[in-house]
Amino acid sequence: MEDTIPSPYDLIFEALSLIPIRHYLYALFLIWTVFFYNFVEFHFLGDVVLQYFRCRVNLIYNPDSPIYHGVASRCRTLHGRYVATPWLASPHLQTCFLNFHGLPPVFTYTRKLFRPSDGGTIALDWLTNSHVVDADQNEISKEDTTPIAVVIPGLTSDSSSAYLKHLAYSTAKSGWNVVISNHRGLGGVSVTSDCFYNAGWTEDVRVVLDHLQHEFPMAPLFAIGTSIGANILVKYLGEEGEKTPLRGAVAICSPWDLLIGDRFICRKFKQRLYDRALTIGLQGYAQLHEPQYTRLANWEGIKKSRSIRDFDNHATCHVGKFETVDTFYRKSSSTQYVGNVAVPLLCISALDDPLCTKEAIPWEECRANKNIVLATTNHGGHLAFFEGLTASSLWWVRATNEFLCALSCSRYMHTQKIQENGTSGSGKKEEPSINQGPYLNIAKDGLVAAVNLEENTTRSKGATQVLNQRGPKVKDKRSFNVLCRQTKRSIWLLGYIGMVTGFPLVGILMNYLFRKNQRAIAASKS
Repeated sequence: MEDTIPSPYDLIFEALSLIPIRHYLYALFLIWTVFFYNFVEFHFLGDVVLQYFRCRVNLIYNPDSPIYHGVASRCRTLHGRYVATPWLASPHLQTCFLNFHGLPPVFTYTRKLFRPSDGGTIALDWLTNSHVVDADQNEISKEDTTPIAVVIPGLTSDSSSAYLKHLAYSTAKSGWNVVISNHRGLGGVSVTSDCFYNAGWTEDVRVVLDHLQHEFPMAPLFAIGTSIGANILVKYLGEEGEKTPLRGAVAICSPWDLLIGDRFICRKFKQRLYDRALTIGLQGYAQLHEPQYTRLANWEGIKKSRSIRDFDNHATCHVGKFETVDTFYRKSSSTQYVGNVAVPLLCISALDDPLCTKEAIPWEECRANKNIVLATTNHGGHLAFFEGLTASSLWWVRATNEFLCALSCSRYMHTQKIQENGTSGSGKKEEPSINQGPYLNIAKDGLVAAVNLEENTTRSKGATQVLNQRGPKVKDKRSFNVLCRQTKRSIWLLGYIGMVTGFPLVGILMNYLFRKNQRAIAASKS
């Protein structure tokens, strides 16, 4: 009787049973490693092999930009490479590590409460250079000329956040005074009015800057916005145009277009985890101010929110009087204001940011504006950019300080332009440059003066403005002084206009005198 042929599956099972268990464990570990490497988007091997090509900082700027050629070109950090901490070579690991620990420096702020006219309360947390260097907490005098960096935090962040502590300490150590302008209801301060902050709320930035300019008129003001704070800052700069008192600004990891960001954060499983985590943070913020939200918004809807969009639908739209969530996102996005930014602005974004997608970056708008330099890195996560083996510092903090220090020592700082019949809070965009000229300005008293719209490179005479005074005409000496305050090109232009318009009169006069002499000669001969 012939032996029965064993089943192929039995043979496979018998062969597999001969393999040691530890080999299965090795294979399982390998599979898990590959899955984890791809899931968290680990890029350590890519950094090691292709560090020269993949870790370079990419700069986007206008070829004629004086900000790049005069300021950014001097910054070695922006022209170098960003290499992430090896054990944090993942955008998700960097972002999570920053929020759960971040290795922040240890220090204490000096708090001052500022109350706007609407009755609200804003906590201003100060860290001065003298406090960091000499452990001296003396208040800043009104005559102090030390530059002030105003920091606008991100969503649900306050001055205690690790990345803001890194920024504040490093900037103060560089010789600056730093103030964190906490959002309303954050930093342990209660909401004392019916006004809450949101992704497009620029009024708090406006009143805080006006307050600081009044309190410290000799100190140049700069601003740094992070995440949602960067969106608010860029939107504010676009609204104010030339009227802002800021000398320069930096925007870090801005979401730019909130509509695109809303679609992105709901796209994949990993992004939905961030969406849920941020929603929990917003619900915690709302719970701190439950009486106001119960009265002004849909409290039951807030408690049941599962995403940022749900929270904005039940809270932000009610408090901010927006018709729909998309309307709120559309009106609050800073992309539409990029073209009107009139101050030197450095924008830093990571292309692997798990919260703010690169799809929303306004590449062409930034390139078209001569005041903007956009720096992007392939890696960095959201507000992380850890560098070094110990992850003790943030790359974007170093780049920000270097840019602001170079700007503050240059002649390219913005000079505020004050308009006679306009206020600093209008929130309207300036007219296009084609409507601001061409080269003649007719004052109300009839004075015609040449106007130079090009950049004033002397900076020795402050803001380039002409005050048009009403009333009766004054002496001609005033007109001459006004003309002398213009640039040399304007004087030559006015002289050229006078020569062209006066040449026919000179010709007529010469012709008259010549004919008169001819008649006299003819009469004498006859």
